[in-house]
Amino acid sequence: MRAMSAQRTAIFTLSILALSACASAPPRTLYEQLGSQQGVAKIVDTFVELLLADPLVMDTLKDTEMKRFHRTLNEQFCVLSGGPCTYTGDSMKEVHQGFDINNAAFNALVEDLQKAMALHGVPSRAQNKLLAKLAPMQREIVNK
Repeated sequence: MRAMSAQRTAIFTLSILALSACASAPPRTLYEQLGSQQGVAKIVDTFVELLLADPLVMDTLKDTEMKRFHRTLNEQFCVLSGGPCTYTGDSMKEVHQGFDINNAAFNALVEDLQKAMALHGVPSRAQNKLLAKLAPMQREIVNK
């Protein structure tokens, strides 16, 4: 009887320890959910490939300096997701001035970003968090 009581106490104690270990782990940041620096870079690479193949977006990018575009997209996604980066690019209004971007092109861009994140296994909740941070930029990007 005493052995059974000791066994129950041990199981109870281990259960409490296991639960407290789970409870003490801090929630992962959005940056971590995106895969940190390496994950963000992979998402951006795939995103740019999708944009260049998207008939609603590709013409807008034809005169874009792609090396700078990659770098500033990486920085922007890193900063918005809470990563340790600094955005060195221009404002969205300056960058998109004169491009005549309409809502259809903007929505296609959003869909391409969602595809890129899904292809890299980013959970839907994390995708939505990043999109929510990017959504206010629509006013500065859409100008037609």
